Amino acid sequence: MKEKLTNAAEDERYAVELEKEYDKKREERKTLKQIVWDYVIIALASVIYAAGVSLFIDPNNLAPGGVTGIAIILNRIVPLETGTLIMLINIPIVLLGVWKFGLRFIISTFYAIALTSVFTNIFAGFGAATNDKLLGALAGSALIAFSIGTIFKRGATTGGTDIIIKCFRLKFPHLKTGALFFITDVCIVTVSGFVFGDINSALYAGIAVIVTAVVLDMVLYGRDGAKLVYVISDHQKSITDRLLEDLDVGVTHLNGSGAYSKKEKQVIMCVVKKPMLPRIEEIVKEEDSDAFMIVTSATEIFGEGYKSYFSEKI
Repeated sequence: MKEKLTNAAEDERYAVELEKEYDKKREERKTLKQIVWDYVIIALASVIYAAGVSLFIDPNNLAPGGVTGIAIILNRIVPLETGTLIMLINIPIVLLGVWKFGLRFIISTFYAIALTSVFTNIFAGFGAATNDKLLGALAGSALIAFSIGTIFKRGATTGGTDIIIKCFRLKFPHLKTGALFFITDVCIVTVSGFVFGDINSALYAGIAVIVTAVVLDMVLYGRDGAKLVYVISDHQKSITDRLLEDLDVGVTHLNGSGAYSKKEKQVIMCVVKKPMLPRIEEIVKEEDSDAFMIVTSATEIFGEGYKSYFSEKI
């Protein structure tokens, strides 16, 4: 049993290192135009995030986890605006991120944090868009989740507990990211109930946490657990090499021929878990923008790297 746990921890650590290496390679390949566009999208997403906090979450006394939740709670204790508190709390966390992940990763993250903090204070002057706590929880969490997912897809984070948990998993890779986020959010939501003196606020904040998780998952990965991908391209070798080297995913070549051209081709087929799909799409686009790609849902996958047929059926 100990050996199995050790192997699992090594696998998780390898996955984290692989993700870091991929992020580094992806940044190196970006052109100046792509980088500028990324920062424009991050800016827009940060404004949406701030609107979700200041117009829906904060004025309804909801603290749905994370640094934002902590800032909302502290705002009721110390005479500082929520946006300012978000920035102050994130400064030591960003410095930790620089130490662990390097300056390149943190620049875009600090950019997102700064814009979020500024616009959170600006939107606070408009007051609540709704005084209904349930509507505030639903609308605010949906806006926050959408913006977080958009920022993640552009290679940055919103700071806060994202960085802390990422660092924590470097030390304890066998712990699941989702579980760490859940534990953190539950603690913050519970504290908010005591600070606001209102159990209803804590319960609605809990609803906001759940909605955020669901919407974020859909923004990042879609609704399905796994994807079956077919790629037909004249550059199948370079695409295959990238998939194997950059993502370390299994690839199968199928022999095919064009009905009209009669030209023989090798079709790339791979099954991946949903977080990997955006990366595959990016690789195919970079190697052959004219490639023909089919993406479909894989409802069940049995085999190495997925689930055992026999254990699942027992």
